Amino acid sequence: MIHDGDRPGPAGQDDEQRPTPGPPSPSGGRRYHRPPTQARRGPALLAGAGLVAVAVFIAVFGIVLTRPTAGEQHIDPLGRNDTTGTTGVEAAPVVAPRAVSAEQLAALPHATTFTTTPAAPRDPAPEQVPGGLVAHPTSAVPVYAAPGGDPVAVVPATQLLGIEPDITRTDTWLSILDTRPGWALVALPSRPNNSVAWMHTDTPDVTVATSPSVITVDRAAFELTLTTSGAVTGRWKAGIGKPGAITPAGRTFLLAALRDNASAFSTVVLPLGTHSDTHQTYGGGPGTVGLHTWPTPEVYGTASSDGCVRIPPDALSSLTEAMTRGDLPLGTPVLIK
Repeated sequence: MIHDGDRPGPAGQDDEQRPTPGPPSPSGGRRYHRPPTQARRGPALLAGAGLVAVAVFIAVFGIVLTRPTAGEQHIDPLGRNDTTGTTGVEAAPVVAPRAVSAEQLAALPHATTFTTTPAAPRDPAPEQVPGGLVAHPTSAVPVYAAPGGDPVAVVPATQLLGIEPDITRTDTWLSILDTRPGWALVALPSRPNNSVAWMHTDTPDVTVATSPSVITVDRAAFELTLTTSGAVTGRWKAGIGKPGAITPAGRTFLLAALRDNASAFSTVVLPLGTHSDTHQTYGGGPGTVGLHTWPTPEVYGTASSDGCVRIPPDALSSLTEAMTRGDLPLGTPVLIK
C-alpha cells in the first residue's frame, strides 16, 4: 500500500486553482474535455513498502483523456442535452442542486485520500463493472447524498499527496458510477471505502471525459487485467493483501501516478481511491492502497502484502505506457472483486 503511518496529513486544502472550462459542443453543451497533463503539477512522490508511501518528489506522468472529434454528434450520457435531434423524446428535467452557503461549504469535509466523509452514501452496486466516464471539478464543488439532496462533502479541484514537508498536487479525476440528468454519482477518494456522492454536472465547474480502459483485480485468481476499448490488453499474476490486511473489494479508480527512481521496491506507484481497512495510517500516510511492483517475484500469486496490489514489472510498464498513450487516464475505473 502507499506508505501510511503516524505522521499528520498535509495541511491546507484551499487555494484551489480554477482552470478554463472545456469548449462548448456544437449543440451548445459542454464537450468532453481533455484534462491538463499532470507534468505541469511538478514532481511526484516516494512510495514506501506495503501501503503507498508518498514522500519525495521526482516526476509525475503526463496524462491525457480522449474527447470527441470536432463536430461529432452524440447524446450526452449525463442527460444534459440531446445532440442528435432524432429521438423526439423530451429530456427529463434537471434537478437543481440545493443551495450551499459559504459557511456550509467551509464546514463540509473535503473528499481526499487523507480524509473521512462520514455522511457520504455507500456504493449501491460495488460488484458491478464501472463505466468509462470520469469527472473533474475545475474548482471546489459540493457533492450531495442525492440529486437535490443534502450536501455531504466538498471535492477539491486538486488532490494533495505526500507526507509533509514533501507535498504535491494532482488534478482530481473521479470515476462516474451512475448518472441522472445533470448529475453524476462519483466514487470518492476518502474513507470509508466505497464512499460515493452525487456531483452536479450541469455547470462549467465540472468537466466530464471518458476513459477507454478499466482495471480489474480478481483476488481469488490473484490476477490483474487491463481492458481497453472492450478488449483485454494485458493479464498478469498479482499479489494481494494478506489475511488480517486484505485488499478491500469494490469499485474505485486511479487516483495518481507517482515516481521515485530511488525506491528499493517500485520506482512507480499508482495510488487508488481506496484504503486499507486494517491500517488507518501506514508509514506516514493515510493507508492508501496502490498498484506497484516488488523486488522478489515470489509474491505474485500470493496473499502477502499489507493491502496493496503487487504486480510484475512488465505489468507496471504496460500500465504506465498506456497512461502516456492516453489509454489509462486519471479517474480510470478499477474493480476489485
